[in-house]
Amino acid sequence: MSGEAPMCEVDLDGGKVKENTMAGRCRESCYERYIQPCLVELLGSALFIFIGCLSVIENSPNTGLLQPALAHGLALGLIIAILGNISGGHFNPAVSLAVTLIGGLNAMLLLPYWISQLAGGLIGAALAKAVSTEERFWNASGAAFATVQEQRQVSVALGAEIILTMLLALAVCMGAVNEKTKGPLAPFSIGFSVVVDILAGGGISGACMNPARAFGPAVIAGYWDFHWIYWLGPLLAGLLVGLIIRLFIGDEKTRLILKAR
Repeated sequence: MSGEAPMCEVDLDGGKVKENTMAGRCRESCYERYIQPCLVELLGSALFIFIGCLSVIENSPNTGLLQPALAHGLALGLIIAILGNISGGHFNPAVSLAVTLIGGLNAMLLLPYWISQLAGGLIGAALAKAVSTEERFWNASGAAFATVQEQRQVSVALGAEIILTMLLALAVCMGAVNEKTKGPLAPFSIGFSVVVDILAGGGISGACMNPARAFGPAVIAGYWDFHWIYWLGPLLAGLLVGLIIRLFIGDEKTRLILKAR
């Protein structure tokens, strides 16, 4: 009967014993929907921030912003291509906020995603310190964001973080979430947006665009100067992108309903 719970047959001592698998499937479904994506966000954030921090710590003066820009962008695109189908490939609290606002992420998962991403940032920054020489690590402030040194730089840096993060969040929301515009090149587009942002704004604010990327190195290196910029700017950008997409395009649920009609 269609109303019966799913059953499976197990061969036991030559006979058939029916085993109810409803509880097992429920546990598997909860794991896949809630626990697995958070674990992937933690892993992806740790890998991304490990590579990003190392690219700053080991950066050669001759390459300027090019080395960290390419390392951050290529690492993010690669990790999204590998893990994105499981969690959405955010690895960034600001991106998770924007995706949630447009209906691409269950609101119940937003806080667990943030915790996972911040924990991943701590792990990645700690691993970067573990494999770096002490001299290089402290010369680079542990890859924490040290571009802003004076109060007069704050407004410009904050504005840059908002604009740069908006480009990244738009690349994610329109390239990987929105049904009308998403495509197979989304990981490349997202990674490329990070490269462009760092090349353009690295000298102004450091081009963080990611509170988890700022938090991990700040904790490991103990460097908190003007740290709030790298939370407020990206999160404001995520909020703005979510509102803009909802206002002009509609959220993902509305789009799917209209498509079905």
